[in-house]
Amino acid sequence: MPYTPTLRTPMKVAVVGTGYVGLGTTALLAYFGHQVMGLDIDQDKVDMLVRGELPIYEPGLGELMAECGDRLHWTTDYSAAIPDADVIFICVGTPPLPGGQPDLRYLAAAAQDVARHLNGKMQVVVNKSTVPVGTGDWVARIIEENAPDYKQHQYNVVSNPEFLREGTALFDSLYPDRLVLGGNDGAGVARLLELYAPLIEQDFQAPAHVPRPQGYTRPEVVATSLSSAEMIKYAANSFLALKISFANEIAGLCERVDADIEEVARGIGSDARIGRQFLSAGAGWGGSCFGKDTSALISTGEEYGYDMPILRAAVAVNQSQRQLVIAKLQKHLHRLQGKRVAVLGMAFKPNTDDLRDAPAHDAIARLNELGATVVAHDPVAMPRARREWGHLNYTEASSAAAALIGADAVLLMTEWKDYTELDWNGAVRTMRQPLVIDTRNALRCAIPTATLEQIGRRGQSQVSQHQISSSQVSPSQVSSEQVAPQAKK
Repeated sequence: MPYTPTLRTPMKVAVVGTGYVGLGTTALLAYFGHQVMGLDIDQDKVDMLVRGELPIYEPGLGELMAECGDRLHWTTDYSAAIPDADVIFICVGTPPLPGGQPDLRYLAAAAQDVARHLNGKMQVVVNKSTVPVGTGDWVARIIEENAPDYKQHQYNVVSNPEFLREGTALFDSLYPDRLVLGGNDGAGVARLLELYAPLIEQDFQAPAHVPRPQGYTRPEVVATSLSSAEMIKYAANSFLALKISFANEIAGLCERVDADIEEVARGIGSDARIGRQFLSAGAGWGGSCFGKDTSALISTGEEYGYDMPILRAAVAVNQSQRQLVIAKLQKHLHRLQGKRVAVLGMAFKPNTDDLRDAPAHDAIARLNELGATVVAHDPVAMPRARREWGHLNYTEASSAAAALIGADAVLLMTEWKDYTELDWNGAVRTMRQPLVIDTRNALRCAIPTATLEQIGRRGQSQVSQHQISSSQVSPSQVSSEQVAPQAKK
């Protein structure tokens, strides 16, 4: 049932780009009571949204959009979305180029099309895409060169970076730690403060499926310059990447001195100056942000003759973690040629179908190179993998338990609830060799009948070959009903 907000002065908003950030922005602002039009040049994607279907997987997003009622619309036409808008958000992708710099072609094209359709009234163009320092000024020049009848102070450019975690994007949108607004003209920031008033004051009705956390009051508002806002986004993601790489480096030492990274992380994370979040050892970071933003910050430093050795080291540690996964397999299986390896989890993290820079991709690719047979499963991301991972060779399993049948080892690559709650004691009995490599340290239960390898942990359960049950099956016993008929080649 649509939610009816009590917003006093609703604005007209256009959002260019309907990816993870764009869709979240449209839903959030429409829920608050603004009239929002999402724009994308992909007609198929817009048609899906008009039908009420989502092109991405994000828990709760569909329900929030349904509550927006007729305040939310979709189009491929700039002339339908831009002229009447009070605020225009640009939420297009900025993927990395081979050298690490972000590709700004899509941003430039969107800014040009927006500029050509501005109507002469005071309008604010908000850059929500992740971009290098100085991009806001560049976008302002694009608008100046392409807007008809351009007048200074008529069109304002504001940087409003997002800090969303895929899988919990709605929670992060509705109850953020901070709201960063960067602009060189106070009028643009003032309009954004008005637009975000329900978020700042937290006077909206919390959606039933995303309740307001107990004790939460309001976000900190950080009003700053364009360049500082752009730097905040890159610096935040790079610092989180550093924490993950630090945890992974310490985990490596823990394995060598018989310490436990979980206990160490708890001990140091209890210090309020450090904090427990992002001190988790594992297969390394993935997704669309950390690798791209860290590389972009290093690249920005190079442009100004400034080296960033700490960030370079973080990237190097992250790459070594992906190699560590295969090394742990080889420690037990030695040669992987002809071995059957189950891969559980393809998305880079739970509760999303995003495959960008997923550690599972690199693991499957390396297993292909070493001659192993791969059977993979993911609760959500397999359909997307069929489209994006066509260059990899693996077979889809119908379930996690089916993937393990006849396997010589299993790699737990994504900590989905489906896997942490799996009956592991029963599932490993169907393996040819009960070897579990938990690359996310997600399993908290003992598996007495298996060898369990984790990252930086001690007290792992081990079994010798003579303890393996004779009831375990070989790969030839896997039925055609348990493994999906479509193989990826």
